[in-house]
Amino acid sequence: WVTFAPCFMWIFAFAPWIDRLGNAVRLKGGLAAVTAAVVGVIANLTAWFALHVLFAEVGQRQFGPLRLYWPDPASFEWRAGVLAALACALVFGLKWSVLRVLMAAALGGMVLVLAI
Repeated sequence: WVTFAPCFMWIFAFAPWIDRLGNAVRLKGGLAAVTAAVVGVIANLTAWFALHVLFAEVGQRQFGPLRLYWPDPASFEWRAGVLAALACALVFGLKWSVLRVLMAAALGGMVLVLAI
């Protein structure tokens, strides 16, 4: 909630003015910096979720303000790995839509849980 609720609030509050702000020459640098920050947050969350979904054991080490995570290879969750590989193949290989991939992954997850 702390991460996503404020982001959505700003998106919905300022969506009508985004086109006008994009055409303002003086604000282009600031908007580019905000875009880069948002991409960085999304990339960080993607890496964190991928580590914690694909591996049961994830260690961490703190170096001042820097926190590094590393997975225990022995704790690899093969079911999650199979579903992630399937989703990547469907999205990037077969160019499926996100909705179709989500449905296929949900069905695949149910099959893996119920069959094994």
